[in-house]
Amino acid sequence: MNDNTQAPLALYTAAQVRELDRQAIEIHGIPAYVLMQRAAEFMFAQLQERYADCQHWLVLCGAGNNAGDGYVIARLASQSGYKVSVVGLKAAEALSGSALQAATDWQAVGGEVIEWTTELDISADLIVDAILGTGLDRPLQGSYLEAVQWLNQQAAVIAAVDIPTGLNADTGVAQKDTVQADICCTFIGCKQGLLTADAQAVCGEVLFDDLAIPVEIYTAFPAAARVLAAEPELLSPRNANSYKGNYGRLLLCGGRAGMSGAILLAGETALRAGAGMVTLATDAEHAALLNLNRPELMVAAVPDSAALNVISTTASVFAIGPGMGTGDWGRFCFDTLVNIDDKRPLVVDADALNLLAEKPLQRKHWVLTPHPGEAGRLLGISATQVQQDRFSAVRQLAEKYQAVVVLKGSGSLVADYKRRNQADEIVVDVCPFGNPGMASAGMGDVLTGLIAALLGQGLACLPAARLAVVVHAQAGDWLAEQEGQLGLLAGDMPEVIRQLLNLQDSVYANQ
Repeated sequence: MNDNTQAPLALYTAAQVRELDRQAIEIHGIPAYVLMQRAAEFMFAQLQERYADCQHWLVLCGAGNNAGDGYVIARLASQSGYKVSVVGLKAAEALSGSALQAATDWQAVGGEVIEWTTELDISADLIVDAILGTGLDRPLQGSYLEAVQWLNQQAAVIAAVDIPTGLNADTGVAQKDTVQADICCTFIGCKQGLLTADAQAVCGEVLFDDLAIPVEIYTAFPAAARVLAAEPELLSPRNANSYKGNYGRLLLCGGRAGMSGAILLAGETALRAGAGMVTLATDAEHAALLNLNRPELMVAAVPDSAALNVISTTASVFAIGPGMGTGDWGRFCFDTLVNIDDKRPLVVDADALNLLAEKPLQRKHWVLTPHPGEAGRLLGISATQVQQDRFSAVRQLAEKYQAVVVLKGSGSLVADYKRRNQADEIVVDVCPFGNPGMASAGMGDVLTGLIAALLGQGLACLPAARLAVVVHAQAGDWLAEQEGQLGLLAGDMPEVIRQLLNLQDSVYANQ
């Protein structure tokens, strides 16, 4: 994602962006048509730079300011020597305000507006989606639906103005028929829905420009969410006179009979991410075998809660859930560790989340890491409902459990519950990294071990979760770039995570 804003980490709802736009026009006196021209100039420049070989541009103009942007882009492209065709889904003379001015200016330079028809026969190299913008709040229908379906069948570069038509700007949920863009240029305030849920599948490369509106508009206007930067927090430098106990005594609990791989992945990741000491509390059936290939791990068989209580006394960080199951063994592990003193941080994942859904509680210093199905159980709703509004779901989870919550998935979200000045404050961060190759078994176990390791090295719950989510996603991206997404294994991740955390010239360096 490319950022040209004075507030590069800020994300907004569609309503908030409309308010930013209103303030720029009404309070700061920037004419609406000037903003429209700036948006079109930015997008035209990006398309010209990236797709120099595309000589025939088709601009599909719908209604409202989105159409106006399209008409200005068409005029700029035509004046620069490109062959340009414009198709109007709404008659140009029926537009109003800046959109009407843009259409009039296009026609003034000899531009033609072709009426939409399902029999449209134009073979263009590049198609601009200027059909509908963030105001879409109902299913596509009529000529707009027909145009989107037609557009998605074309063998051309697809560029979306502000947001792909059919994508919800607030939730990232795409309608059944949504423009499948290769590139999307968005303006004034980056919409939070461009980075999560279905967005990665339909937006392509997302570019942003603030249209040079005054910085004070942003500083006085709180964002709805934030983009996780490549280095949300840095680990503290290691003291030369230190020992393993300085970097966390981790107790990771999980791995019922037949499920030893999950807790092993979490443990190895914790070691690779810098944890000083890692003990796996696991089922007695395989405890003697777990560290054969990773002798640095300590392993303890826990046949009952008494045994788990004994080995928990020296731990500084706990993680519970990977491969744990919800049977009797998993239940006593859960009851023991979740109810242990809350001064020591705890990471809760996998089946431990399912048990938490049965016995909801609040605790200090903990991180919950649900996928949509687990999130649904924690909230008493379906996974589908979670995915329909991931931002709302993660906020509800953070408030209900008073926890730092990582809602995993495309565009993972991190939410933190705080109580300040008698009011709830829930801040949400969005991870712009990661890829579909990471949709494979064990990836969540790796994330659990990574969060626990960062907690052990002194980070608080929120910075540990934020840094872990970013490093985890970027490790997956690096592996996908090097070897492809297909066949990407969770076991490939720990060594790459180690490299990312150790790169001396990177944002992760312990300087």
